[in-house]
Amino acid sequence: MPKWTDYKNSAKDRGALALELYMVRSIPGDDVTLLQQTLPAHLEYQAKMEQDGNLVMAGPLSDPSGENMFGEGLIIYRAASLEEAHEFANADPMHATNARSYEIRRWLINEGGLTVNVKLSQQTVSLS
Repeated sequence: MPKWTDYKNSAKDRGALALELYMVRSIPGDDVTLLQQTLPAHLEYQAKMEQDGNLVMAGPLSDPSGENMFGEGLIIYRAASLEEAHEFANADPMHATNARSYEIRRWLINEGGLTVNVKLSQQTVSLS
Protein backbone atom coordinates (compact mmCIF):
# COMPACT_ATOMS: atom_id res chain seq x y z
CA MET A 1 0.00 0.00 0.00
CA PRO A 2 1.23 3.54 -0.72
CA LYS A 3 2.10 6.05 1.98
CA TRP A 4 -0.85 8.21 3.06
CA THR A 5 0.66 11.49 1.85
CA ASP A 6 1.60 9.95 -1.52
CA TYR A 7 -1.96 8.74 -2.04
CA LYS A 8 -3.42 12.09 -0.92
CA ASN A 9 -1.16 13.94 -3.38
CA SER A 10 -2.09 11.59 -6.23
CA ALA A 11 -5.80 12.10 -5.42
CA LYS A 12 -5.31 15.88 -5.62
CA ASP A 13 -3.36 15.50 -8.88
CA ARG A 14 -6.23 13.60 -10.48
CA GLY A 15 -8.70 16.32 -9.43
CA ALA A 16 -10.29 14.66 -6.40
CA LEU A 17 -11.38 16.77 -3.44
CA ALA A 18 -8.81 15.07 -1.15
CA LEU A 19 -10.35 16.60 1.97
CA GLU A 20 -8.71 15.05 5.01
CA LEU A 21 -10.91 14.53 8.06
CA TYR A 22 -10.58 12.20 11.04
CA MET A 23 -12.91 9.30 11.80
CA VAL A 24 -13.35 8.18 15.40
CA ARG A 25 -15.00 4.87 16.24
CA SER A 26 -16.15 5.28 19.84
CA ILE A 27 -16.52 1.93 21.61
CA PRO A 28 -18.54 1.61 24.84
CA GLY A 29 -17.08 0.05 27.96
CA ASP A 30 -18.95 -2.35 30.22
CA ASP A 31 -20.06 0.22 32.82
CA VAL A 32 -23.53 1.25 31.60
CA THR A 33 -24.00 3.55 34.62
CA LEU A 34 -20.81 5.45 33.78
CA LEU A 35 -21.93 5.77 30.15
CA GLN A 36 -25.29 7.23 31.21
CA GLN A 37 -23.70 9.57 33.76
CA THR A 38 -21.19 10.85 31.21
CA LEU A 39 -23.69 11.40 28.39
CA PRO A 40 -24.69 15.01 29.30
CA ALA A 41 -21.04 16.15 29.49
CA HIS A 42 -20.29 14.29 26.22
CA LEU A 43 -23.19 16.01 24.43
CA GLU A 44 -22.09 19.39 25.80
CA TYR A 45 -18.57 18.72 24.54
CA GLN A 46 -19.90 17.71 21.11
CA ALA A 47 -21.94 20.94 20.92
CA LYS A 48 -18.84 23.02 21.76
CA MET A 49 -16.79 21.13 19.17
CA GLU A 50 -19.51 21.87 16.62
CA GLN A 51 -19.59 25.56 17.57
CA ASP A 52 -15.79 25.73 17.25
CA GLY A 53 -15.96 24.19 13.75
CA ASN A 54 -14.13 20.99 14.72
CA LEU A 55 -17.04 18.54 14.70
CA VAL A 56 -18.31 17.62 11.24
CA MET A 57 -20.76 14.86 12.15
CA ALA A 58 -21.39 12.43 14.99
CA GLY A 59 -23.93 9.86 16.07
CA PRO A 60 -24.65 6.29 17.13
CA LEU A 61 -24.26 3.17 14.98
CA SER A 62 -26.72 0.30 14.64
CA ASP A 63 -25.86 -3.35 14.92
CA PRO A 64 -25.13 -5.17 11.61
CA SER A 65 -28.84 -6.00 11.13
CA GLY A 66 -29.74 -2.31 11.25
CA GLU A 67 -32.52 -3.14 13.70
CA ASN A 68 -30.87 -2.52 17.08
CA MET A 69 -28.58 -0.07 18.79
CA PHE A 70 -25.02 -1.32 18.86
CA GLY A 71 -23.61 1.09 21.40
CA GLU A 72 -20.77 2.30 19.23
CA GLY A 73 -20.59 5.82 17.90
CA LEU A 74 -18.99 7.49 14.91
CA ILE A 75 -17.42 10.93 15.19
CA ILE A 76 -15.93 12.91 12.31
CA TYR A 77 -13.48 15.67 13.28
CA ARG A 78 -12.00 18.50 11.28
CA ALA A 79 -8.45 18.89 12.63
CA ALA A 80 -5.09 20.23 11.53
CA SER A 81 -3.37 16.88 12.17
CA LEU A 82 -3.84 13.36 13.46
CA GLU A 83 -2.30 14.50 16.73
CA GLU A 84 -4.88 17.28 17.12
CA ALA A 85 -7.68 14.82 16.34
CA HIS A 86 -6.36 12.58 19.14
CA GLU A 87 -6.41 15.62 21.45
CA PHE A 88 -10.07 16.21 20.55
CA ALA A 89 -10.96 12.56 21.17
CA ASN A 90 -9.03 12.42 24.45
CA ALA A 91 -10.85 15.52 25.72
CA ASP A 92 -14.28 13.98 25.05
CA PRO A 93 -15.69 13.14 28.50
CA MET A 94 -16.67 9.67 27.26
CA HIS A 95 -13.04 8.90 26.51
CA ALA A 96 -11.51 10.95 29.35
CA THR A 97 -13.53 8.97 31.94
CA ASN A 98 -12.89 5.64 30.19
CA ALA A 99 -16.64 5.18 29.68
CA ARG A 100 -15.61 4.55 26.06
CA SER A 101 -12.43 3.75 24.22
CA TYR A 102 -11.79 4.81 20.64
CA GLU A 103 -9.98 4.11 17.41
CA ILE A 104 -9.08 6.99 15.15
CA ARG A 105 -8.17 7.06 11.48
CA ARG A 106 -7.52 9.62 8.79
CA TRP A 107 -10.35 9.79 6.25
CA LEU A 108 -9.75 11.20 2.79
CA ILE A 109 -12.96 12.40 1.16
CA ASN A 110 -12.70 12.22 -2.61
CA GLU A 111 -16.23 11.61 -3.89
CA GLY A 112 -19.86 12.02 -2.85
CA GLY A 113 -22.33 14.79 -2.33
CA LEU A 114 -24.57 16.47 0.21
CA THR A 115 -27.86 18.25 -0.36
CA VAL A 116 -28.83 21.14 1.88
CA ASN A 117 -32.46 22.24 1.74
CA VAL A 118 -33.21 25.63 3.33
CA LYS A 119 -36.84 26.76 3.61
CA LEU A 120 -36.79 30.37 4.74
CA SER A 121 -40.50 30.82 5.43
CA GLN A 122 -40.55 27.65 7.54
CA GLN A 123 -37.17 28.41 9.14
CA THR A 124 -35.99 24.84 8.49
CA VAL A 125 -32.81 23.33 7.20
CA SER A 126 -32.42 19.70 6.20
CA LEU A 127 -29.39 17.74 5.10
CA SER A 128 -29.53 14.63 2.96
